Amino acid sequence: MALTPFALHDLAEQVLACVCAALDAVAADEEDVLGCPDRACVVPGKAAWDSCDDPCGGGTSGQLTVNVAQIFPSTSFPTLDREVRGARSCPPPAVTAAELVITLLRCAPGPDEGGCPPSCEELAASARQLHVDATTVYNALICCLPKTGSGRRGPKFVLGVQRTVGPEGLCVGVEQRVTVALPGCGRCPGEEVS
Repeated sequence: MALTPFALHDLAEQVLACVCAALDAVAADEEDVLGCPDRACVVPGKAAWDSCDDPCGGGTSGQLTVNVAQIFPSTSFPTLDREVRGARSCPPPAVTAAELVITLLRCAPGPDEGGCPPSCEELAASARQLHVDATTVYNALICCLPKTGSGRRGPKFVLGVQRTVGPEGLCVGVEQRVTVALPGCGRCPGEEVS
């Protein structure tokens, strides 16, 4: 079956909501931990590092984004055998999968006005936030993705690599990849309803 027009975007919005809710829940339970950034959005293409602090607002600093890295057909999801990529067969693949990238950025400590490096205490506090963010994003996907979608167990998914990004431009954060099977229940263009 073909994909519904909003299958990909709806999935990205659900993942964003899951991660944001998880970040807020941890912040409510733990002292000195930041919640979901005020700047949280689904973005087209790779996330631009627009905001680590919050110069335009007054809320929780940082930036949380979800973007689509790729979609591809798979005959054996969730093992991610991409043998049919580029195939020109008429019937649709058994599963169409989408790889999403969740990027969460926070402020990184930088040099002081005299050019001296940040203190070990500042670096440790930044590392603590980064580690809490990393595990929260990971846990959010494991716990929330099965609850999305219309199926009893939600969509099939495979967690990919999570890596630390930065520090760059006084931003540091995590990037988590997840590949999710998309629901296929649409009709191909020109196909008649039976």
